[in-house]
Amino acid sequence: MTDPRGTAAPAERRGGTGAAPPVVTIRAEDGAVAEIHRHGAHVTSWRPAGDAEERLYLSGRSEFDGAAAIRGGVPVIFPQFATEGPLPRHGFARTSLWSLGVVAREADGAADAELVLRDTAETRAVWDAAFKVVLGVRVIARRLSIALQVENTGRAHFTFTAALHTYLRVRDVADAQIAGLRGTSYRVSGDRGLIVDDAERLLVSDYLDRVYVGAPRRLELRERDRSMVVEAKGFPDAVVWNPGSERAAAIDDLDPGGERRFVCIEAAVVQVPVTLAAGQRWDGSQTLTAS
Repeated sequence: MTDPRGTAAPAERRGGTGAAPPVVTIRAEDGAVAEIHRHGAHVTSWRPAGDAEERLYLSGRSEFDGAAAIRGGVPVIFPQFATEGPLPRHGFARTSLWSLGVVAREADGAADAELVLRDTAETRAVWDAAFKVVLGVRVIARRLSIALQVENTGRAHFTFTAALHTYLRVRDVADAQIAGLRGTSYRVSGDRGLIVDDAERLLVSDYLDRVYVGAPRRLELRERDRSMVVEAKGFPDAVVWNPGSERAAAIDDLDPGGERRFVCIEAAVVQVPVTLAAGQRWDGSQTLTAS
């Protein structure tokens, strides 16, 4: 359903080897704009108001045929983070076709879109759970907010992990620093041992894959002439990732040298999985504010 006040409308994009699933573009009254693919409920573009510069990284080698996850933007990781469990890597939400809910222009001028994923015979074949997941996207001014809501619609409890795998575009990763993590414990993804980060700033000079446990709600990605504030709510952890040059060369759908143009700062719930009883709901969100 589309609110008659809104200017957002579904659109079609073609790319890769075939027709892409539907895409929705939302535009706030002040000109802030975001693009979301129903394939994966995947935010692939965000430009703040008054800024023609893209603030999310999207690989030019991404396929939009609905067969694989899109490389870049904000993939939705659910119901499993990485390979930390028996399900396919990063779960199935990022490769599923989501339903489009309300697209609206709010009274304050913000633009909203809502996408919904429910369990199907295909999802129950790999994860026997009845669920409803809602992804809400809002843009206004210099902010992009993404909210994830998970509801147990069945009679049995289930457990999950999740993340918003946000690829933040940078001009050169060698000049990027992440502030706010000092004193926080982290582990290398896939490992369990914890290390305390005692650095004033986290530099992304090569391969980096860390899960920060009990991370601060507010982090800041700083470049020479701009910054990005990353705020999380409901997500207790944060993941910082960049493949580095050697591993990036083996990623088929990543642009050559693409690893130099992004840093992933992910709102996540990983260390302690969420358990929902029948009828219970969990909420988490991430807000990006561009300088």
